[in-house]
Amino acid sequence: MSGRVGSIDGDVDEGYGPVADAFRENFSVRDELGAACAVYRDGRKVVDLWGGSADGGTRRPWSEDTVIVVFSTTKGVASLALAHTHSRGLLDYDERVAAYWPEFAWRGKDRITVRQLLSHQAGLPVIDIPLTIADLADLDLVAAAIALQKPLWPPGTRHGYHGISLGWYEGELLRRIDPHHRSLGTYFAEEIAGPLDLDFWIGIPADFDLDRRATLEGRGPWSALLHIGDLPRRLLVALLNPRSLTRRSFANPKEMLVDVNLNRPDVLAVEIPAANGIGTPRAVAAAYSAALDGRLGLTRPTLDALSQPDRAPSGGLEDLILKETARYSLGYLKPTESAPFGGGLDLAFGTPGNGGSFGFADPETNIGYCYAPNRLGTALLDQRDIALRNALFRDVLHDRPQQLHD
Repeated sequence: MSGRVGSIDGDVDEGYGPVADAFRENFSVRDELGAACAVYRDGRKVVDLWGGSADGGTRRPWSEDTVIVVFSTTKGVASLALAHTHSRGLLDYDERVAAYWPEFAWRGKDRITVRQLLSHQAGLPVIDIPLTIADLADLDLVAAAIALQKPLWPPGTRHGYHGISLGWYEGELLRRIDPHHRSLGTYFAEEIAGPLDLDFWIGIPADFDLDRRATLEGRGPWSALLHIGDLPRRLLVALLNPRSLTRRSFANPKEMLVDVNLNRPDVLAVEIPAANGIGTPRAVAAAYSAALDGRLGLTRPTLDALSQPDRAPSGGLEDLILKETARYSLGYLKPTESAPFGGGLDLAFGTPGNGGSFGFADPETNIGYCYAPNRLGTALLDQRDIALRNALFRDVLHDRPQQLHD
């Protein structure tokens, strides 16, 4: 099936029609505005769909090359750059971060391992030194600010989502181990996106065509009240409390508290490797596919490390920031009983993003997947994404459902 499919455009291979049906249904019953979804299997693109409006005001149509900010789905893409250095022998996941970046050892961080840092166990979700968007262009300044941070819990004992900070820790670590001392965004562009022809950036170049962007449509304060039940109560209370770790972890720079600020060119121009990646979902799915089939250059030990079960913190699986059970490993979310993704062997690794996006790799089925919308949802697990994954894994691959309680 190819060309226009109802209100959507794109292609799906024979047998993948249920994914197109679910994508179309998102527009008719789940309030979709504009979105794209792509799936690669065994290194081959089998689903490539887009549709709706790239801008809610002008109703400009979403086209094949429309790009979209994917929020924390960026974390998984950024962590592919770290995995790439691991395969090159530049990084050991079980080495101390300070062995590569001596200043990181300040204020009680000398024993934190790379694995603990990437698995949200380092106690560093908050950055106390105030930063501006302009400050983020000075990587030395950012590195100094985050090196001065003191852990908020004994590293390795608990985990809590490093929602914004993780990307800058990853970025400085990469600068220290890369022989050319490149930023994470530059490394990704030159070592991954360029060779694989991926339409994705972490920090857009000066000549980037901003007219290609889909406009993020966040919820205003009144409409958000209608969907207040979508968030777990404990998380909602924490977000509303300016002194909570949850609120503080997303409040520096302060612009990050307002999701539609990622429409701003100045916010897209700096590197926020945990949040401001922009590109096509096709590129994210292709990157994950290339991680699985060797084109990215990941060695078998690296892929095994990404696929294996997480090493849980000693104090249990409750995320101190998100107030939910979670499993993290090497920059990625791993499947849980309440939030499964991928096949039933739980080998999958990926990251979801604010508003509904999700990108991941599943070594069991050799799937690279990504979905991203521009109308931002409010739930931690978005029903539009779950509908697409159910169509793919349950209806096409006859594997497990992607949500235990539909």
